[in-house]
Amino acid sequence: MDYIFGVIILILDIIAVLSVWSSGASTVSKLLWTLLIIVLPIIGLIAWYFLGPKRGSA
Repeated sequence: MDYIFGVIILILDIIAVLSVWSSGASTVSKLLWTLLIIVLPIIGLIAWYFLGPKRGSA
């Protein structure tokens, strides 16, 4: 049962990476965000949530 936290983080990281690549950011920015999310999964996920490009609310 201890692996559930890891699986949840993995799923959220995959969603974050997909969100990065579907954003309108530059390719270099996308690569840097992806690298951050992969190298530091929890910190990268939180940073992307708060600092990443926001989608329009239209």
